[in-house]
Amino acid sequence: MLIVNGIVHTMDGPVIENGYVAISGSKIVQAGPMEERPQEWEGERLDARGGHVCPGFIDVHCHLGMFGDSLGFESEDGNEETDPCTPHLRAIDAVNPLDRCFSEARAAGVTTVLTGPGSANPISGQFAALKTDGRWVDAMILKAPAAMKLALGENPKQVYHDRDESPVTRMATAAIIRESLRKAVEYGEKLDKAAQDEDTDPPDYDAKLEALLPVVRGDLPVHIHAHRADDIATGIRIASEFGLRCVIVHGTEGHLIPELLVRTGVPVIAGPALGDRSKPELANMSLEAPALLQRAGVPVAICTDHPEVPIQYLPLCAALAVKGGMDPEEALAAITVNAARIAGLDETLGSLSPSREADIVIADRHPLELLGRVEAVLIGGRRI
Repeated sequence: MLIVNGIVHTMDGPVIENGYVAISGSKIVQAGPMEERPQEWEGERLDARGGHVCPGFIDVHCHLGMFGDSLGFESEDGNEETDPCTPHLRAIDAVNPLDRCFSEARAAGVTTVLTGPGSANPISGQFAALKTDGRWVDAMILKAPAAMKLALGENPKQVYHDRDESPVTRMATAAIIRESLRKAVEYGEKLDKAAQDEDTDPPDYDAKLEALLPVVRGDLPVHIHAHRADDIATGIRIASEFGLRCVIVHGTEGHLIPELLVRTGVPVIAGPALGDRSKPELANMSLEAPALLQRAGVPVAICTDHPEVPIQYLPLCAALAVKGGMDPEEALAAITVNAARIAGLDETLGSLSPSREADIVIADRHPLELLGRVEAVLIGGRRI
């Protein structure tokens, strides 16, 4: 396919005011100004008619498919509120790709999501990176697991206070995480010793510790739910103690301590900002936070936290960051190339560079304009 006559947002270079994007199979071949377009093109042509062409949007933190739309408890599969440590839970075993919110995501240009468990437990389970087009989850997986979800602060405190079980304090939440990580380190050491010494028996299989092994070995990042500044600092402290690859999710008060985030190189997945300050941790929620973080040098992506904000409003969440002072192209990057980098998917997604997946959105106005309309969506080079 050859997309022509578009304002092309490559996301890894300047905006091309009148450009094209060439696609072969599921991959982008090249993008550039119209005068450089391939002259002998035998495939399909798609005229953008002066519209905006950009990479498919990426929601790098949501719970799409984990809490069924309009189905109540029967389809609420995002929080296993019976055990504070559940690293062995896999998002792919709960996601319902036929939930109608997937079609709403596609219609809005959201082509990739990181979805997984909620924040009821200090260690909640494994997130997965999925395309939003498919009828069974195995055909949609980009990376699984993509991250291990941890949670600090109010949510696990509230859940287990109601059950009269630990943790009911921030201290206990952090202690449960530390204890589990340390056990995983020791479990890995025992496995390594058994592999090197035939006279040493390996430890009994432990599903939780097996799931945490790639975390403590640095192969799988932790995405840490944290709103308050002190919880953000605790998350970074724990990650530093164990040498973990760390991303802060929500980071509502991250703009109050940007120097810590910059010094440690920890990215923030900001949001959602479309809503009220519904609980104490959101007292300092601000539309300006993503802009302040970005200006300080913190890598920033923007999320919906679906179903907290419905997935189709991801571009609106980015637009609200513009209202808060973010440059429009930086806000667009926060749901495309920067989101892909934070997810570890930037070699295949997030820009219109050659060899990237042809996940593309064409809109009649700038993608973040409220009254704009998505005219076409491609996933893997196929118009859906």
